[in-house]
Amino acid sequence: MICSFIGFSQNGISLEQAEKMIAVAKEKAISLDTKMNISIVDAGANLVAFVRMDGAWLGSADISLKKAKTARYFNMNTGIIGSLSQPGGSLYNIEHSNGGLITFPGGVPIKNEAGEVIGAIGVSGSSVENDHAVAEAGASTTN
Repeated sequence: MICSFIGFSQNGISLEQAEKMIAVAKEKAISLDTKMNISIVDAGANLVAFVRMDGAWLGSADISLKKAKTARYFNMNTGIIGSLSQPGGSLYNIEHSNGGLITFPGGVPIKNEAGEVIGAIGVSGSSVENDHAVAEAGASTTN
């Protein structure tokens, strides 16, 4: 998904922009009747913003951050990395690199108007389908 951010920070995403993405992602989670952990990282894969919705699984906090970092490290949706990392795949066992990656859906890179990756969103707390839908909603937020 491509985001149109004008005047983004040197590291890609400002706190204000990250908070807007989280708000949209939370709305999507509520519409799906689920509780999520949502992480936003900047272009350097540094945490910019995080929210754990009331009642969301504690264990999913770490997963949401790792999904965001994974999406940023490789500039692709985590579900795509997952399909490439199956036994016999070109990225088999990649999840053991970089201090642990998450290679199932719920992490989405965020791009500016020029198509440059400026960060990523990671979401965890429900089915991978719901995680991905919430991440896509947040990543589609424009300024």
